[in-house]
Amino acid sequence: MNSLIKFIAYLFLLAIFAVLASVGGAYYWMNSELTMPAQYVDVIVPAGTKPAAIARLINQAGIPLETNSFAWLARLTGQDKKIKAGGYQVRVGDTPSTVLRRMAQGDVTSRQVTLVEGWTVKQILNALSQQADLSHKLNANAKDTSSLAQEIGIAKPYAEGLFFPDTYVYFIGTSDKELLTRALVAQQQILNKAWDEREPDLPLQNPYEALILASIVEKETASPSDRARIAGVFMNRLKAGMPLQTDPTVIYGLRENYDGKLRKRDLQTDTLWNTYTRSGLPPSPIASVGRAALNATLHPEQHDYLYFVSKGDGTSVFASNLPDHNKNVATYILGKKQ
Repeated sequence: MNSLIKFIAYLFLLAIFAVLASVGGAYYWMNSELTMPAQYVDVIVPAGTKPAAIARLINQAGIPLETNSFAWLARLTGQDKKIKAGGYQVRVGDTPSTVLRRMAQGDVTSRQVTLVEGWTVKQILNALSQQADLSHKLNANAKDTSSLAQEIGIAKPYAEGLFFPDTYVYFIGTSDKELLTRALVAQQQILNKAWDEREPDLPLQNPYEALILASIVEKETASPSDRARIAGVFMNRLKAGMPLQTDPTVIYGLRENYDGKLRKRDLQTDTLWNTYTRSGLPPSPIASVGRAALNATLHPEQHDYLYFVSKGDGTSVFASNLPDHNKNVATYILGKKQ
């Protein structure tokens, strides 16, 4: 009987030790500093995001965080119901506990600015100039892509297209130059990864050429279903040695001379970016490029189309030969019934 009592007591002690070990392990985890890839990382929490999904967002940002443990911590402390939407920064020295507490308290001491897909450098600089909480350090003369490239330290003649369009969270007092540098680094990382995963045998020599073509795809359509098909048209033209003949590049080359209407004489006015008067790719991107346009460019649809024209509803109609294309132009541009 004494042996049985001793055995039960032994099991009871083991259970207590197991519980204490679990509690101790949980306490250690929740108060251990996170492994950070940088001094701080932006995390944007959309409204209604659950703790597990927040943990996944933090993981995607390059910070290892155990998803289920973070979710249980939020639930057991009652903070899962208190998390506020907004932009947060996870900083060096943060623990799972401090990150959760900051989000539950809505400690959004940072600001955010969105750079939109298809924006030019001029539009990006205009958006930054309107952010009162940014420290404006860029030289007032950095109004064109060449001077901006020099100021940011870009080893290319043009800055156009090199800033990844995204929502950026920043502390009050962050400089516009620092924010653009972050967008530059983000674009380089995303572009290089996309290039490494590209389809084989594309008529592109390097990631920069991919970015140039992706910027044209970005400006040619807002329809997700058309992006890869339009990219395929441009790939076919490049392979055939045909000029790209895309209006957005002409408009970009006209700069201030473009008045909102593209005329025949504009298509015939030669600039570095006129893809009617010049074959191949223009010397730089013509706008910022989002993930979707970049992915479509590096994974183009395989087909024999060489032409497309806008249908006026955001989508395009495609043709493999000039007679069919001319019919599409007559129908959708000139308004003639076939």
